[in-house]
Amino acid sequence: MPAYVISEVEVRDSSAMEVYRTLAAQTIAQYGGRYLARGGATEVVEGGPPPKTIIIVEFPSMARAREWYASVEYAEALKLRRTALERRLLFVEGVAPDS
Repeated sequence: MPAYVISEVEVRDSSAMEVYRTLAAQTIAQYGGRYLARGGATEVVEGGPPPKTIIIVEFPSMARAREWYASVEYAEALKLRRTALERRLLFVEGVAPDS
């Protein structure tokens, strides 16, 4: 079943963010992930506080998402992440297609 990596981010350094984004996108594709949402407009319908920038990536499975996050390839992007952005990161297991 699919798994979703949901990031809520706030950019700290725009130029570092661009490099991070490029590296992260390459590794996400390498591990079978695909972007479902990447920084589009958000609208709070219930609750608060207002969200920061939201990114949602779908992976084929939770195992594959974890493998991506722990990978040597993504480690390079993670080094930049610390200066590029502040982030809350969630891994969410999806439901089976027949559920």
